[in-house]
Amino acid sequence: MSTLRQTPLTCSGHTRPITNLAFSEITEHGYFLISACKDGKPMLRQGDTGDWIGTFEGHKGAVWSSALNRDASKAATGAADFSVKLWDAHSGEAVHAFPHKHIVKSVAFSHDEGTKLLTGSNEKILRVYDLNRPTAEPQTFTGHSGAIKAAVYTHDHRQILSAADDKTVRLFDVASGQEVNRMEIPSNPTDLELSQDSSIITVTYGRHVSFRDTSFHLINSFEMPTSINSASLHPSKDFYVCGGEDFKMYKCAYATGEEIESFKGHFGPVHCVRFAPDGELYASGSEDGTLRLWQTIVGKTYGLWKCVNPSDAVLPLENGYSGGRGVES
Repeated sequence: MSTLRQTPLTCSGHTRPITNLAFSEITEHGYFLISACKDGKPMLRQGDTGDWIGTFEGHKGAVWSSALNRDASKAATGAADFSVKLWDAHSGEAVHAFPHKHIVKSVAFSHDEGTKLLTGSNEKILRVYDLNRPTAEPQTFTGHSGAIKAAVYTHDHRQILSAADDKTVRLFDVASGQEVNRMEIPSNPTDLELSQDSSIITVTYGRHVSFRDTSFHLINSFEMPTSINSASLHPSKDFYVCGGEDFKMYKCAYATGEEIESFKGHFGPVHCVRFAPDGELYASGSEDGTLRLWQTIVGKTYGLWKCVNPSDAVLPLENGYSGGRGVES
């Protein structure tokens, strides 16, 4: 199986660079994928096939961030039009708009049923909105001295992690609204991810992929061959994937940083990478305006990939088209 060729599914439809992507958790209908793009039209797809489901229309500027709640019933997007929009992911209708005073680079739901919405913007402020009372004033968290690039809830909802252009990652206590810990990094962060069990923080900056525990103690930091824009740790914690400025996707051992495999499929820098919730595939979004879905284990029958013969290359079924809209090989 190791000699088989990685054949990603290419999800087209966007017309400008992809800025962000996010998966839902596994629901009774599978899992879902949302993508943010500079074309201002975030898209919802079936997560394991990339099949287009719908486009959220209403922003008046580039969309920089996107998120789905656990069961993919709600979506949120943050944009250059200084707004965050909350969407009904079933109908595609905008439910509420939350005005900001600058570009919003990060949105994230709480890990319950998505009752809280966390936003981070170039205002250097974190905000938490109660979606049961969307018109109420948000809780705010201050302290960063640079634009906020990414922010996430811990899975117990008690703390918030944020990364900003002040070369710090910070931890805030939700109940008190106070900063409780801070980590300095050598250069501005490009991505922040918290593992599924909330035990490991993945931070990318420059050419580095860095792993810390939730007390910010360093576990490992690895230098890659190119500037890295995004990284994601597999749910098993055996390996991670990352992508950056050389158009390539890298899969590396978590314990040693040793490269397991690498693939070049995009025609522009890779801006965002995330593993699906079951770990069977990972998605990447690029400057070239496409999303690509990659097999974690090349040669395994999964989604649209069909392994007919172990000696053959694994190809998407029917050249990557499954009857949905927006997926082509």
